[in-house]
Amino acid sequence: MKTLVLRVDPRNPDPEKIVAAARRLKEGGLVAFPTETVYGLGADALNPKAVLSLFEAKKRPLDNPPIVHIGEPGEIDRLAVEVPPEAERLVERFWPGPLTLVLKRSPSVPSVTTCGLDTIALRMPKHAVALALIRGGGTPVAAPSANLAGRPSPTTAEHVLQDLDGRIDLILDAGPTAVGVESTVLDLTVRPPQILRPGGTPREALEEVLGEVVFHPSVLAEREVEVERAKSPGMKHRHYAPSAEMWVVEGEPEAVKEKLSELAEELRRGGKKVGILATEETLSRCRAEVSASLGRREEPREAARRLFGALRELEAKGVEVILAEGVPLRGLGVAVTDRLRKASGYRIIKAGKG
Repeated sequence: MKTLVLRVDPRNPDPEKIVAAARRLKEGGLVAFPTETVYGLGADALNPKAVLSLFEAKKRPLDNPPIVHIGEPGEIDRLAVEVPPEAERLVERFWPGPLTLVLKRSPSVPSVTTCGLDTIALRMPKHAVALALIRGGGTPVAAPSANLAGRPSPTTAEHVLQDLDGRIDLILDAGPTAVGVESTVLDLTVRPPQILRPGGTPREALEEVLGEVVFHPSVLAEREVEVERAKSPGMKHRHYAPSAEMWVVEGEPEAVKEKLSELAEELRRGGKKVGILATEETLSRCRAEVSASLGRREEPREAARRLFGALRELEAKGVEVILAEGVPLRGLGVAVTDRLRKASGYRIIKAGKG
């Protein structure tokens, strides 16, 4: 298979290119497309054969359900049952946008699309290209991130090509994504509502609408948490990981800087090529042969936007070990920390502790 790349304007995509991509979806093909979070790999969510081919192309485990993307809020009623009033309030406030809602699945949705679960994860993306594609195809689109399973998520079309060239039909290239980490996934089938994956919509914003919102135990865990049946991507299996070994150093800024420098020097003496992934403030104090910046420490949105691209950048430079700085646990910093810990396989070092 030859993967076709079509460059489109992120705000005003060429209708002919959208029509071509939508036709491939309707024919059962696989189309990568940009959202405001990361690039997604789309298949017709109501076509079981197409959804299975999506799992095959990504080498994705069949117990890791994709998010279903829709083009209009009203499509919820076709794909879900028992839609609570809280869902309506969240849709009004946050859609289109980086928030996924887990609801009870309608019988009209094929079982393979939800990995046999009785729930479905739904969202309406905030990107002109994504919405044009979904509406043009006339069907909901099952779309996990457009990368090989377990790899850092793609925030550019080039990242998609690195993983999936020759494995999918088409990529709509609209440049880099804005948010950089995936959507927040909120389970509304439990009380209180539970965040299954932190992402582009912070917990604080959800609490303004709902009151109490809790994290699933797997969120921000410092070691792997056993999840029997995942209702959301990112809950089980390895995610976001570069090919290099990776460690995350967390703690007070000064202690983190000292520990990163100490570890980097120790590894270099051992003959390892080391890359440091850290904030601007820390990089200014660390001697690093290879480095990538997360932006300023007090700007978690910038860290989110840069994270996955930085991991791929360090990987491309041939580093054997990545030492990453933890970020403050507020706003999008929660999503960044969750991704760093999972990407490292929970290799976490607490700086300044003992």
